[in-house]
Amino acid sequence: MATEIRVPTLGESVTEATIGKWFKKPGDAVKADEPIVELETDKVTVEVPAPAAGILSEIIAKDGDTVGVGALLGSIGAGAAGSAAPAKADAPKAEAAKPAPAKEEPKAEAPKAAPASASAPAPAAASADNGPAVARIAAETGIAPGSVEGSGKDGRVTKGDMLAAVAAVEKAPAAPAPAPAAARAPASAEDAVREERVKMTKLRQTIARRLKDAQNTAAMLTTFNDVDMTGVMALRAQFKDAFEKKHGTKLGFMGFFTKAVIQALKDIPAVNAEIDGTDLVYKNFYNIGIAVGTEKGLVVPVVRDADQMTVAEIEKAISAFGRKARDGKLGIEDMQGGTFTITNGGIYGSLMSTPILNAPQSGILGMHRIEERPVAIKGQVVIRPMMYLALSYDHRIVDGREAVTFLVRVKETLEDPARLVLDL
Repeated sequence: MATEIRVPTLGESVTEATIGKWFKKPGDAVKADEPIVELETDKVTVEVPAPAAGILSEIIAKDGDTVGVGALLGSIGAGAAGSAAPAKADAPKAEAAKPAPAKEEPKAEAPKAAPASASAPAPAAASADNGPAVARIAAETGIAPGSVEGSGKDGRVTKGDMLAAVAAVEKAPAAPAPAPAAARAPASAEDAVREERVKMTKLRQTIARRLKDAQNTAAMLTTFNDVDMTGVMALRAQFKDAFEKKHGTKLGFMGFFTKAVIQALKDIPAVNAEIDGTDLVYKNFYNIGIAVGTEKGLVVPVVRDADQMTVAEIEKAISAFGRKARDGKLGIEDMQGGTFTITNGGIYGSLMSTPILNAPQSGILGMHRIEERPVAIKGQVVIRPMMYLALSYDHRIVDGREAVTFLVRVKETLEDPARLVLDL
């Protein structure tokens, strides 16, 4: 008896995925719980394990297909690899017998101009011969005569009934169409042969949509400051070996920045809030998202309740997220519930940037590269390791005074790390 392979529950608010790639082909032997197919959602990449051991007898959803939760992906039959040949040969027949989903969609979408009831089955009276005029109007407009109440004899639909239905549809407000992407200028024949067209992954599409939505929705503004990293770097150099020996993880900068951000969020709660309709929702907890770049795009795993964690626990959590991100093992639950985000463009060499909000959050802190620069301190010009900081914030909820004060708090804490110990 064949065992079905279906799309598992993908997490909160995720209803569909795209087939990334199959790790097996029909006829291959599979082990129970062995990854058999990769699904790309709009948040993470998920590997679906084989529900049973046996032979992959059929693949129904092909690479690139979009599938919903619970959709049938394929099936696993019993037996050894040598006995799989018939199943492999029969697969095309089985697929040919199935109606192609892509061919069914136009039928469901054809009566676009019809009212909501147009898809209902026609009553018996309306199914009679209503005359050539009615048929012609139906063909031209897509309005099914069965969806129109007939005023003719025995309930038949007349030409007047159809014209009234058309007028009603034309008066109804049309559903807003999605904004089309900017038209791409045609490439010359010489350039076209040297181009490569690749379909955007679900993750990349979602990144693009969310970033643009954030720009369109929030009143986004960025304020800047710089921070002297001398104190943090000295502390790190002094204790990094002992820290790694005791905690089994390296002492980086993110632990310090996370702690500094949390103290600033406690002082300026509006930066840790969000807008919900006409309400302001203040978060009395501190789930800090840490932006991580991967080959497939930017992801933001969340260090939950970071205010209750030590620097060592924060560093361990961030290291674990980094490994999971590189291996494609981040789960949807790892990226939910963030209240504020930190992004570090400095690891790529960025001197300054204006990060985009991670909606619906009201603030995001951008870190940048550390470089030695001359600065004036007590009337003397000295060389110090400096970093530019950028806070992008939603001006609808965070005032300029609050944003600047928040960034000054972060700067003060990092320039005097003893404040972290004394909770100042």
